[in-house]
Amino acid sequence: MQSYEFITNLIPPLKLTDKCSMALAWMEEIRIAVLPVVQKGEFLGFVRDEIIMDLNNPDLTMGEIELDGVNCKVFSDQHVYEVLRVGAEFESNIVAVTDREGTYLGVVTMEDSLTAFADSLSIQTKGSVLVLSMHMTDYSLAEIARIVETENTKILSSIISSDPFDSSKIKLTLKLDQPELRYIKATLERFGYKIIDHYQEESGVSSEEDRIGNLLRFLDI
Repeated sequence: MQSYEFITNLIPPLKLTDKCSMALAWMEEIRIAVLPVVQKGEFLGFVRDEIIMDLNNPDLTMGEIELDGVNCKVFSDQHVYEVLRVGAEFESNIVAVTDREGTYLGVVTMEDSLTAFADSLSIQTKGSVLVLSMHMTDYSLAEIARIVETENTKILSSIISSDPFDSSKIKLTLKLDQPELRYIKATLERFGYKIIDHYQEESGVSSEEDRIGNLLRFLDI
C-alpha cells in the first residue's frame, strides 16, 4: 500500500520550456485539469487549466508562469493514506511522488488512492458500519472487539475521529462483517457504549465507484 504502487503512467509531466498551448492540448487529450511540471528530475509544482486560461497567452512557457502545489507531494515509500491527506490539504486531484532524494517518479490520482484505501479497509465487503461516541480514556478496541465477537461478528477495520457533537469525545467508526446490527447494538449499549449512527449494507458492491462511495460514507466525508 505504498504510494509508488499507484503511480499512473497516463499523466505526463511538462518541462519549463513547454508552452501553455501544449499544456492545454495534453489536458484536453487526457481529460484532466492539472499537470505536473518537472525539470531535470525535480518536481516544481502543478499547472492548472484555469491559470492558463486566465493568462490567455498560449505562447507563454511553464517557466514564465507561477506554478502551485510545490509541496503537494509524498515520498514513494509512504502509505497511500498520506496521498489522501496531502491531496485533501492542497485540494488537488493528483499528488506527486518522489523518492527520498527528491527525484520525481510520477503522480497518484485521488481516485486511485480512494479505491486502494477502500480495498484496504474492506469497504467492498458485505457488512455494516457502526459509529460510537466515547471519551478517549474509555477507548479499548480489544474490549470492543471482544464484545462484538460475542455476537459472532468480526471488526474488519476501524477509524477514530473527533466527535462533531462533543469535542471532549472521540468518534469510533467500525466496519463489521455482518449486515445485521440489532443484537450487536443491544449488546454494546448494555455495556454502556453510546451508538450515534449506523448503516447496514444489503448486498455486496463490486464497482470502483461503489467502493469509493462506501469509503466516503465510512469516513463521513
